[in-house]
Amino acid sequence: MGEIDYSTTVNLPKTNFSMKANLAQKEPQIIKFWQENKIYQKILQKNVNNPVFILHDGPPYANGRIHIGHALNKILKDIVVKYKSMSGFYSPFIPGWDCHGLPIEYQLFKELKITKEQISQVEFRKKAKDYAQKYVEIQKEEFIRLGVFGDWDNPYLTMSHQYEKNIISTFTKLVEEGYVVRRNKPVFWCINCETSLAEAEVEYEDKTSDSIYVKFPVVQLARNFGFRIDLPSDKFVDTEKLFILIWTTTPWTLPANLALAIKPDAKYVVVKNEDEYYILISTRVEHLESIINKKLPVIKEFYGTEIAKEQKESTTICKHPFIERVSYCIPYENVATDEGTGVIHIAPGHGEEDYLLGIKYNLPIYSPVDSKGRFNDEMFKALELKIYGEQVYKANQIIIEYLKKKDKLLFANKIVHSYPHCWRCKKPVIFRATPQWFLLIDNKNLRQKLLEEIKKVSWIPKEAQNRISSMVESRPDWCLSRQRYWGVPIAAIYCKNCGTVYLRKEILQQVEEIFAKEGSDSWFIYDVEKFLPKGFKCEVCGSTNFEKEKDILDVWYDSSVSYKILESILPDTSSQNIMYLEGSDQHRGWFQVSLIVSTATQNKAPYNEVLTHGFVVDGEGRKMSKSLGNVVAPQDIIQHHGAEILRLWTASTDYTLDVRISKEIVERLVETYRKIRNTLRYILGNLYDFIFEEKNFEFDLLDKYILSKLVTIVDEIIDAYENYAFHKVVNTITTFFIKDLSNFYFDVLKDKLYTYPKSSPQRVASQKVLHTIFVSLVPFLSPILSFTAEEAWQEAKKLGFVNEESVFLVDLTKIKHRIEKYKDEKLEKEMKLLLEIKDEVNLQLEKLRKDDIVGSSLEAEVKLKIFNKEYKDVVKKFEPILASIFIVSSVKIEYLEEEEKNFIVEVHKFDGVKCPRCWVYYKNLTDKDVCEKCVNALKELGML
Repeated sequence: MGEIDYSTTVNLPKTNFSMKANLAQKEPQIIKFWQENKIYQKILQKNVNNPVFILHDGPPYANGRIHIGHALNKILKDIVVKYKSMSGFYSPFIPGWDCHGLPIEYQLFKELKITKEQISQVEFRKKAKDYAQKYVEIQKEEFIRLGVFGDWDNPYLTMSHQYEKNIISTFTKLVEEGYVVRRNKPVFWCINCETSLAEAEVEYEDKTSDSIYVKFPVVQLARNFGFRIDLPSDKFVDTEKLFILIWTTTPWTLPANLALAIKPDAKYVVVKNEDEYYILISTRVEHLESIINKKLPVIKEFYGTEIAKEQKESTTICKHPFIERVSYCIPYENVATDEGTGVIHIAPGHGEEDYLLGIKYNLPIYSPVDSKGRFNDEMFKALELKIYGEQVYKANQIIIEYLKKKDKLLFANKIVHSYPHCWRCKKPVIFRATPQWFLLIDNKNLRQKLLEEIKKVSWIPKEAQNRISSMVESRPDWCLSRQRYWGVPIAAIYCKNCGTVYLRKEILQQVEEIFAKEGSDSWFIYDVEKFLPKGFKCEVCGSTNFEKEKDILDVWYDSSVSYKILESILPDTSSQNIMYLEGSDQHRGWFQVSLIVSTATQNKAPYNEVLTHGFVVDGEGRKMSKSLGNVVAPQDIIQHHGAEILRLWTASTDYTLDVRISKEIVERLVETYRKIRNTLRYILGNLYDFIFEEKNFEFDLLDKYILSKLVTIVDEIIDAYENYAFHKVVNTITTFFIKDLSNFYFDVLKDKLYTYPKSSPQRVASQKVLHTIFVSLVPFLSPILSFTAEEAWQEAKKLGFVNEESVFLVDLTKIKHRIEKYKDEKLEKEMKLLLEIKDEVNLQLEKLRKDDIVGSSLEAEVKLKIFNKEYKDVVKKFEPILASIFIVSSVKIEYLEEEEKNFIVEVHKFDGVKCPRCWVYYKNLTDKDVCEKCVNALKELGML
């Protein structure tokens, strides 16, 4: 017997599923397997007659390589689509790209190092198309590298002819229903990009601005106002006595001032400052005193209605501080009482509220600023104030200095406040009135319809519903026009003779037909006659001389009609499950604009489920930026750790909040991944000789417990997936793998797996447990860890105990049904009590190890004293396998009368002989110098 090498007689694990993942090298091979075997297509074919679930891809911009936010978004989508597909839904995923608009145009001009004036529109559009296509291909490969399934050979592109046709067809419907109008109205305007911006294209960042208090001289008091001082009554001159005080952070808008807004029901005062008198709201006197460091006695109190009247002839009139023009006091309920002076200076050409008041009180919509933000009104040439041709931000200081010179400035300092910035160039924007095309949000009660549709949608998380509702409630009309080169044109026609504008169905339908064949470039190539019905004349002047609109459609309009592509794969979308999944910023972007167009044109939301995620931030919760040096590139993580770590990161986070990533977070995820992988490796290694067959297995209580626990785990996983709580899926699986399997069941199992005869019922039963765990959990793991699950599945396929060609062809709905028979709640409760005892045994063993009394736990013997009846019943039931559960060589039990304690554990060194093959200690070995169990194993091996 002494000549036997017992290490060769033990059933050691054997597998090609290595401990070292080498993900960066293996993942491309797995992608190749999916592509060559058309796994995505086979998934669709398998479910083609089943219920439909569509996750409609919100198109990213084709203007650069993917960033970490792209990775988070696409992986989340992939998890959803894979889970739904494996749950039996027909769930095609059609990736898409936004190919028009400012983001691409801006980036291309940057690369070309030229401006709009240095290249023709037709030439630029060709370059823009090539540029967009280049990055479509780059991003496509990067998304595929993440393990994302989809119809990558047939994505939708907003610059395709068919897509541009869809843009015009929906636009035509909006025009027919009266939603589209042209107005001279203030809009967000980027003076750097020289274009209007929609609300969704504006980001709010901190900005340092001038904060000034300006004196408007009163030249006429409202009728019946009971305050008199020596005022020249008939002359339009500066009284230098009584002023209405305003506060502004945009001095450059003062040249466009036409009115002063007063809150009618608020209390105002006249205060005295030396020989001057100021009118302001009573709630701001104390603040004004604090900033000018003077006491301002109140001379008179009155209500806003006394100085602000609806009619110009009876209201208070002020003189503009530096222009020969009057400024009327007008009543306005929404004047703030907690900032400024309670008087708002109104420039109808430079603000949304100002514009509405201008319309109400018949004021000109005056905006003396050009597309580059320069003052362009010829009248400024004659002014002593030299602002003609100056850019607005430079003009701020000129205006402030001039106000000082003319003694119209009471106080000036700087403040830091949240201010709108262009989403693309990141520079501050202005409000500027120009003729633009708008979609009317309140036409045909559209706003109310949108709010009703929002209620029908399932929002994840739930608070998202309130967020988008509040945005829709307060949103202005949608500015559709952009003054750029790269996009789908607004197909309007102008009469060159009289200026009449034509946006007509018959013209639009002709445009639609041409775009379907030749694309939107045709608008910029062909003469206007190509798009006009035969014999078309101006209805006003009879002219046949027309010109085309130069503005293009907002790129958000492009993406808003993307739901139309679903018609090609789903003729009837009314009864389908359609989900949109994007970052939370899309409540004011894609979610909202898609809702607007779809509701206006087809009376329903384009989706019935919307899931939103937060932004990616660094480990400290800071926004990522190159200046901070905290940008994490997905390409770097893939190169060093593999895409699987990005997938694990995506699924491990609570995406409803901002998602953190850093080197330390990635390293922790690598360690978690290693534990998951090693669990699968252990299972596969011990199934190398498992013969898959259906029969009655001799499960012991521990086997039955772990199978029952598996049923519980699968239920929790399904519930988490159904609620899109992917971090709970990861947590549930990893906790089961680490706590229940690696730290407990596998530890106990080693003796049976390694040392029992290969054909012993106990060993085969344990292998069946491992097999059941593998085929039950690896498919549920696959939507998240797609590469690892597929690699493990292919190894199992080689071993002959799975049949499906790919793990993604497994039907998840059958797994629960297959294992339900193992559920035993009573057994799980009993094991919970037994594990309490095991925890105490482990504590005692650790003390013995520290004192060098034992090394291996098999050197120990456990003595139990059991008092509580419930514990007695459990211990008696498990008594035959207690030594295996505790991983000791002997367990002795005393059942005593009940006391306050449930049990007492004592652990000692066992006085016995070690079996050289299984390392368990016995009082005596057989005459073969091994234990009885090992004798049987050696006989099976033909060694005895």
